[in-house]
Amino acid sequence: MSTETTSPPEQPTDTYHWKVFWTVAIALFAMVMDFSIVSLALSSIADEFEVTLRAVTWVAISTALSISAIMLPLGRVSDLTGRKKFHIAGMIFFVAGGIFAFSSQNLPMLITARVVMSVGSAMGQAVVFAIIVGVFPPQERGKALGMITTAVAIGAAAGPIIAGPIIQEFGWRAIFLVTVIPNVIGIAVAVIILDDARIGSAVSKIGTKYDWLGAFASAAALSLLILTISNPFAFDWGSIQIIGGLVLSFLLFALLVWWELRIPDPMLNLRFFNNSTFSWSTSTRFLGFAGGSATFFLMPVFVQSFMGYDQRSAGMIMFVGAVGMGLASQFSGRLSDRYGFRIFTFIGMGMMVVTNIAFSMFVVDTPLWVVMPALFLNGLGMGLWMAPNMSATLSTVGKGDLGSMSAFLNLVRNVGSVLGQAMAIAIIAGVMLSRGTEVGLGELADAGEKVSRAFLAGWSMTFWILAGVTAAALFAATRTRVYNDTPETSDT
Repeated sequence: MSTETTSPPEQPTDTYHWKVFWTVAIALFAMVMDFSIVSLALSSIADEFEVTLRAVTWVAISTALSISAIMLPLGRVSDLTGRKKFHIAGMIFFVAGGIFAFSSQNLPMLITARVVMSVGSAMGQAVVFAIIVGVFPPQERGKALGMITTAVAIGAAAGPIIAGPIIQEFGWRAIFLVTVIPNVIGIAVAVIILDDARIGSAVSKIGTKYDWLGAFASAAALSLLILTISNPFAFDWGSIQIIGGLVLSFLLFALLVWWELRIPDPMLNLRFFNNSTFSWSTSTRFLGFAGGSATFFLMPVFVQSFMGYDQRSAGMIMFVGAVGMGLASQFSGRLSDRYGFRIFTFIGMGMMVVTNIAFSMFVVDTPLWVVMPALFLNGLGMGLWMAPNMSATLSTVGKGDLGSMSAFLNLVRNVGSVLGQAMAIAIIAGVMLSRGTEVGLGELADAGEKVSRAFLAGWSMTFWILAGVTAAALFAATRTRVYNDTPETSDT
């Protein structure tokens, strides 16, 4: 059994914690924007390298796979090495990968570059919440987490809006400079500002060994799960490949749980799930992202194919949801410090249930004045629960485990989002096939009335099911109780 000795961090000065906040927020904003900005460039990349669109989707798939596979193992590394050097190393990887991507001469080079960028992005996302929780006093954590959630929301929404004009004027390679430059600035600022002792990560682990088996099992299980539910090879959902992938990933997860509960220094301390606040709030997070993420994938298809807007206009319409998310994250994060997290989670999840039902009723001639308020309210709902949920969950975690738990919660978000999108695609594709119609999403606008009716039938079923998923998230939120112990001095 390892012995952990932790010196309490210095109390930050009046402004130091906010300097730390903006230091990590710069990098996180760019890393999140990178994930969404690349999707708009896939067609241009395919044209230049003379490859199919299916082949070029591996530029995006490699990102999702890499981040999901390594985020959790790297989060534990940050607990053992110190978060300053870990954060800076992540930005260096990201910048190096971005420069490599900018200069790529073929598709394999670009995919390799994206993997390098993803390593840096995973390192940044793994540690950012741990740094914020470590430096901010408890009475201001909700406010800070609300603001960082706003940065995430705006970064994700700004990607497609920024990408269009840049690709048009300078070509697809320039998009990588857009995300690299903020991280170059972030490296310089982090070297000056961050101090492990002051951000609460000066933790020494005496006799601690890194859990290599746990790291391998989690990486393999998550990679296989993401690859299976993303289904980039378009296997039939009842095929041996899909069923085998799900079964094998389940077995790897079972191995991970068995191993992590047996060793004294696990990569992921599963005993945190003995705490009801942690387990229920984590369930809320997973179900919330599974039920809410598909909106950002499907709604641009609806706006372009049925409402007749171009890509740039669709991006602006979708930005309304990001504005709602950003506004709600601001005041929910601040007010949850005073009034607790439950009321904001209840209201936010309730709004998501209602707006998912509203989305299910959209038809071909649904006007813009109906679509935009629904998107705004949906974004408000997402923003109301995300920051308070994160604050409640991390309140159960001691400082020595903040890195791994921060990574774990980001992983929960990623897997929930991928699962929600994969489920939406599977439902719509299934309904269209059952009606004898099968066309690509980009061909919907010109495919005729029969195809449109089939798509909208699948669309309606999808959002009714997503409303059920968000209702389940709301139930999980009702089971979450306020955690009154002090995690810094307790062993969960």
